[in-house]
Amino acid sequence: MVDVGSGIVAIGAGIAIGLSGLAAGLAEKDIGTAAVGAIAENPKNFGKSMVLMVIPESIVIFGLVIAFLLMGNM
Repeated sequence: MVDVGSGIVAIGAGIAIGLSGLAAGLAEKDIGTAAVGAIAENPKNFGKSMVLMVIPESIVIFGLVIAFLLMGNM
């Protein structure tokens, strides 16, 4: 039987992943817009732009780590 505390921890883990994914999506939207503009001006900026597009994904990985830590404490 699952108690209320475990349910709250599961909700917290879901919120951690959901909000970090939302934040990464919003960040990638702005970075992607700037990257397309930079590549349009100078195609040599492609590599730098792709590196900058990957950085917000680390936010989702951190959210996933927090979710695993929370689920491990259940």
